[in-house]
Amino acid sequence: MTGEPRENSRENSRENTSQTSLDISKVTKVEIDDPETGRKRVFAGWRYGLVGAIALAASCFHLYTAAFGLFDAMTQRSVHFMFMGTLLFLCYPMKMKAGGSKNEIDLWDWALVVLTVVCCGNILLNFEAIAMREGRATASDIYLGVIMVILVIEATRRSMGWPLPIVAMTALLYGFLGPYFPGMLGHRGFGIKDLAPFMYLRTDGIFGVPLGVSASFIFLFCLFGAFLTISGAGQFFIDLAVALTGRSLGGAGKAAVVASGLMGMVSGSSTGNAVTTGAFTIPLMKQAGYKPVFAGAIVACASTGGQVMPPVMGAAAFIMAQFLGISYWEIVVAAAIPATLYFISIMAMVHFRAGKRRMKRLEASELPKASPILKKGWHLLLPIGVLVLFLAFGYSPTLSVFWSIVAIIVFSWLGDKEHRMTPKMILNALVTGGLGAIEVAAACACSGIVIGVIAITGVGLAFSSFVLSLSFGMLPLALFMTMIGSIILGMGVPTTAQYIITSTLAAPALAQMGVPMKSAHLFCLYFGVLADVTPPVALATYAAAGIARSNPIKTGFTALVTAAAGFVVPYMFVYNPYLLLEGDLLSITVGTITAFIGILGLSSAVQGYLAGDLGILQRLLLFTVPFFIIYPTLTSNILGVGIIAAIWAVQKKFKKI
Repeated sequence: MTGEPRENSRENSRENTSQTSLDISKVTKVEIDDPETGRKRVFAGWRYGLVGAIALAASCFHLYTAAFGLFDAMTQRSVHFMFMGTLLFLCYPMKMKAGGSKNEIDLWDWALVVLTVVCCGNILLNFEAIAMREGRATASDIYLGVIMVILVIEATRRSMGWPLPIVAMTALLYGFLGPYFPGMLGHRGFGIKDLAPFMYLRTDGIFGVPLGVSASFIFLFCLFGAFLTISGAGQFFIDLAVALTGRSLGGAGKAAVVASGLMGMVSGSSTGNAVTTGAFTIPLMKQAGYKPVFAGAIVACASTGGQVMPPVMGAAAFIMAQFLGISYWEIVVAAAIPATLYFISIMAMVHFRAGKRRMKRLEASELPKASPILKKGWHLLLPIGVLVLFLAFGYSPTLSVFWSIVAIIVFSWLGDKEHRMTPKMILNALVTGGLGAIEVAAACACSGIVIGVIAITGVGLAFSSFVLSLSFGMLPLALFMTMIGSIILGMGVPTTAQYIITSTLAAPALAQMGVPMKSAHLFCLYFGVLADVTPPVALATYAAAGIARSNPIKTGFTALVTAAAGFVVPYMFVYNPYLLLEGDLLSITVGTITAFIGILGLSSAVQGYLAGDLGILQRLLLFTVPFFIIYPTLTSNILGVGIIAAIWAVQKKFKKI
C-alpha cells in the first residue's frame, strides 16, 4: 500500500513516522461488512415490527425472571429457546439467494417457527405429565425429540455455518454406531427411541447446562452490552484509551489494546469486539504509521482477550461456574491475573514494535485530554462498578446484571442529553439485546446434543483414559495434546461450544494427573479462545483484516505471533497456581512478578527489541525466559530474570557509549 512505512526499512520508518501526526478529529468510524451480513435478513415494514416485538418480549421475559426469580429449569430453558429459535428462523434464511430480497420470509421458515413453538410448548404444557412418566417415552416424545434435534442443528447451521452441526451429527452417529467402535470407545449403541427423548426431555441434552446458562445469564449480559453501547460507553472507552496511552511509545497501538480490553470486559465476543472497537482504532493505528497487517492483528488479539477478561468475560465463564459448582465471582478472581498478563503481553508487543521502528511519541497537543473525557463520561463507569460490587458481595450473576442494567438507565441521566436513556432508547436496547443473543443460544443448544451423547454413552471416561494412555501419564504431553485439541475444535465451533466439549472430555483427564479442576477448565477455555486468532479459521482476525483492508492470511499469522504469550500463560497457571490467586500473599506476588518478566522476555524476543535492537543470540536467550518461569522453582526463576536483566543492562550500557 503506497504511503505506508516499510517494515524492513528502518531509515524509511524513521522518516515516515517522524512526519506522522495522529489527528483524532480526522479519524471517523469506517464502514465495514458485518461477518453475518451474508446470512442475516434485513427487515422493514411489518416484518421488522414483528421481529422487534418478539425480541422485546424475550428481553422482558428475561428481565422479569432476573428480578423475581427464575422458573424451574425446563420451563426457563424451553421459553428461552422458543423465543431464540423463533427469532433465528425468522432472521436467518435457509440460503441467501443472490440478488434476492433480504426482507422476505419463506414459507418453510414459518413452518420451522411453528415446529419450534410446538416442541417447546409441549414441554411447557405437559411438563408435569412428562415428569410423572419418569423417563418412559411415548411415541409423541420420540417424534418431537427427533424434530427438536433437527431444528437445533438447522438453526445452528443457519447462524454459524456447518462446523458445529457436523460435530453434533458426528456425536449422534457415535451414539448409534457404538458397537462398531473398537476398544474403550465402544458401547452398546442407542437407537432413535433412546436418543431422541433423552435429548429432548432431560437436562442432559438440548435443554442441559449450556442452554440453561444462556437462558439464565448470557442473554442478560447481551442485554447489558446493548444498553452500554447505546448509552455511549463504547465511544467513551475508545476516547479514554487514546487519552491515557497516546503519549507513550506506540500510543495509538496501546490505545487499541486498552479500548478492546475495556469493551471486551462487557461484550465477551471476540469478533463483535474487533468490529466495534477496530472501526475506530485501526484507522488511528494506520494514521500513526502502523502497517495495516499489524494494526488488524493487534485489534484481533486484544479483542480475543476480552473473552477471558473479568468482570464479564465470555459466555463460557458462566458455564464454567455451573460445571465446577462454584460462584461466578470465584471464576472472575481466578481469571484476573492471567488475563492481565495476556493484555500486558499485547501492550509489550506494541511497545517493542514501536521502539524497533523508531516511532516518535505523540505530543499532548495532538491528543484528547483524559480529564474532560472522564468529566463527561465518568457516569458510564458506574454500572460496571455496580456489577462488580454485586458479584463481589455474593449476589447471583442474574440479579447483578439486572441491577447493572437499571444503573445504566439511571446514571445515563447524569451525562449529556444525546445519550440519556429515554423510553425510545430503552426500547431500542431491549430489541437489540434480544436479537444479539440468538446465535449463542443456538450454539448452546447444539452443544447440548454433544453433551447428551457423552452422557448417555459414557465416552467421557473412555476419553480420559485414552488421553492418560496416549500421554504415558506425563502431564506436559497431556497438556500439549489438550492444547492442540482445543485449538483445532475452536477453529470450527464457537468458543462456548468448544469449551463445553473439551472441558467435558479433557479436563477430567488433566484432573486425574493432579491439575486442579479450575486450572484444567481455564486451560481448555484459553486455547479455545485463541482459536479466534489461529489460522486458517481465525474469525476475529478476518473481521479486523476487513476493517484494516489487509491480507487476511498475513494478518492471521501476524496475530498468531502477536498472541504468543497467550499460548504460554495457561501453562504458567497450571504449574503456578499462585497466578489464580491461590496461596499466600508472598507467593502470589513473587509468582505474578516473575510471570510478568517472562511475558516481557517473550514479547521482546518476538519483536527483536528490548532497550535496543536485539541480536540473534539475544533473541534466542529471551525466547527461553518464559520456559524457565513456567515451573516456579527458585533456580529457574532467578535464571529467567537474570537473562532479561543482563540483556537489558548490556543494551543500556552500549547506548551510553
